[in-house]
Amino acid sequence: MTKAIMIQGAGSNVGKSMLVAGIARAMSNRGISVAPFKPQNMSNNAAVTVDGGEIGRAQALQALAARREAHTDMNPVLLKPESDTGAQVIVQGKRWDTLRARDYAKAKPKLLGAVLESFTRLARTADLIVVEGAGSPAEVNLRAGDIANMGFADAAGVPVVLTGDIDRGGVIAQVVGTQAILPRADADHIKAFCINKFRGDVSLFDEGLTAITQRTGWPSLGVIPWFTEAWRLPAEDVMDIASTKGGTYKIAVPRLSRIANFDDLDPLSAEEGVSVEIIEQGRPLPGDADLILIPGSKATIADLAFFRAQGWDIDLHAHIRRGGRVLGICGGYQMLGQEISDPLGLEGTPSTVQGLGYLNVSTIMSEQKRLSLTCATYLLTGDAVEGYEIHLGQTSGPDTAQAWLSIDGRPEGAASVSGQVMGCYLHGLFSSDAFRANFIGQTASNDLNFSAEVDAVLDRLAAHMEQHMDLDLLLELAAPIRV
Repeated sequence: MTKAIMIQGAGSNVGKSMLVAGIARAMSNRGISVAPFKPQNMSNNAAVTVDGGEIGRAQALQALAARREAHTDMNPVLLKPESDTGAQVIVQGKRWDTLRARDYAKAKPKLLGAVLESFTRLARTADLIVVEGAGSPAEVNLRAGDIANMGFADAAGVPVVLTGDIDRGGVIAQVVGTQAILPRADADHIKAFCINKFRGDVSLFDEGLTAITQRTGWPSLGVIPWFTEAWRLPAEDVMDIASTKGGTYKIAVPRLSRIANFDDLDPLSAEEGVSVEIIEQGRPLPGDADLILIPGSKATIADLAFFRAQGWDIDLHAHIRRGGRVLGICGGYQMLGQEISDPLGLEGTPSTVQGLGYLNVSTIMSEQKRLSLTCATYLLTGDAVEGYEIHLGQTSGPDTAQAWLSIDGRPEGAASVSGQVMGCYLHGLFSSDAFRANFIGQTASNDLNFSAEVDAVLDRLAAHMEQHMDLDLLLELAAPIRV
């Protein structure tokens, strides 16, 4: 019978996603068939699945850790923020609605059925399901209709391990305080705790573990030290992306307000010969960049206005005048064109706006979203390129005659006549090692095998978990599912 265990956090960003990935790879290394599951996620960094839907990027990484193909049942509800108050709601991989936060709170009870349906289906394929919560169960103001933490744990009968983050301080209060504030029935779901992100000699926290156990009655699964290679794995939260200094080839990336699918940057950051600089709002695009990469966006028209508000359009013009290269991916590609039209108001009020004008193409937003795992060819060299498409809108115009990718014989992307400015819809293309080396120049490449490196880091993460977390006790605490 399939068993399940749930990792919840005493706060947000305590490292739940990384712990689940490490546990999944450790269990897979033990010969256990394991699958990750997150009932509800909020992220604009999405992955396309083998069954043609989309899930949070963290669950795709966890699937890789579990040595499984990513499937929509691993993350049945995905929220993709489009504004400060509203988000697109993806249910079992497909767009369900766009709702404001207050309206989504009312809709959550309707989604529990889909969550449990996916969980049950996934359970038929594995011996162990490792579930990740969202945020913290201590947010008791969100308990009514909850499907992400204790609401799910209660409905599915899944025991919980509570994780505290010692790096932010006050970890004893985090864990003990969570028990104190939870209703008794919810607190009873918690069977153990662990402490994450410790720096230094873990024995120095022995008294802290004792204090928590005495006050809660929960056993400790261990103190997990900071995993120094976490930056080598794809980040899910936009706040986790950071500049990396690696070499002489400099790529500048403006941090858009609704940046999406920024895992495009991970292989570039891993290159020893490449520096990737994330440009925050209020800062100019650097004059010494070799390449300006405009990333994807969940709200292209709004982010185009944001781009101009920072003065980045002026910096971009100067960069191109100096002979610098520009690449736009997905939303960035659309911004580089002449015009973006949203007649249906898919991103807000129906409108047509002028693009940056460096590609002679125009985009019309359409209701149908394209979701596809894609194999392409880099026409300049014949390199195979693997990636994924996840976008609204169709782009056409004269510069598509300079398409630089081919997908099953279909031209993809566009380039200016000079070749300085390029755009395409294909995410994940820099994970293809030969293409990446040729695109940025052989001198910038250290012959990195990016996919193999990610897999090796997951193995080292699993060894880290085996050493510092009581995974035998975690398996004992896992319970047969009853949905």
